[in-house]
Amino acid sequence: MHLNPIQLFDAVSSTFTYILAGPENGEAVIIDPVDQHWERDLAHIERLGLRLAYVVETHAHADHVTSAGRLRQLTGAKAAVPSGCGIPPAEVQFHDGDVLRFGAGETIDVIHTPGHTAGSMCYLWRGNLFSGDTLLIGGCGRTDFQGGSAEALYDSVTRKLFALPDGTRVWPGHDYKGQSVTTIGWERQHNARLAGKSREEFVALMAELKLPQPKMIDVAVPANRNLGLTYMAS
Repeated sequence: MHLNPIQLFDAVSSTFTYILAGPENGEAVIIDPVDQHWERDLAHIERLGLRLAYVVETHAHADHVTSAGRLRQLTGAKAAVPSGCGIPPAEVQFHDGDVLRFGAGETIDVIHTPGHTAGSMCYLWRGNLFSGDTLLIGGCGRTDFQGGSAEALYDSVTRKLFALPDGTRVWPGHDYKGQSVTTIGWERQHNARLAGKSREEFVALMAELKLPQPKMIDVAVPANRNLGLTYMAS
């Protein structure tokens, strides 16, 4: 019934939010929700007759504020976050290799993929990889703030993510070109930043990007370290 993730989009930050649920349970997980869309997201969950069990973050985002705290308050769901991202209010602090269980036997494998930020995580569910900002369609996240490291990102992608089966579907945290999903096999062969690049070449490429700071970083990161609650209007 719900074996494909529900993919939702925030046009302001080009952020994808995902809702996961198995075929025989009333529980759902939401990944990377955006504060402006909490009503939309809850409406999807309620329409499908689901109960929100966990609100999951891939990292402490710099370009939008999460609705994790609000969703937790409204639904009783638990917040689950990477342990290395400094988000102390969350009940679940993920470590590499953890397994999140929900519903009737559903499991999400937790993969620590530092690089975009020091604590970034990816999540694997039923052959679907939710890659956050670690691996994008044809690209990857930046590595120049929040403890980021181009060396670490290269190792995370090439050693952990590219080791997954070719057919693994990759659902990124962002896309800026109207794309929605890719595969590990395609990215291994065609990713413009990583395919065929040595570690040294990748590090040099990332050093040359010279990207401006995200506009919301001074608001978003402190808010997201408190599950968005410091920002949220009453």
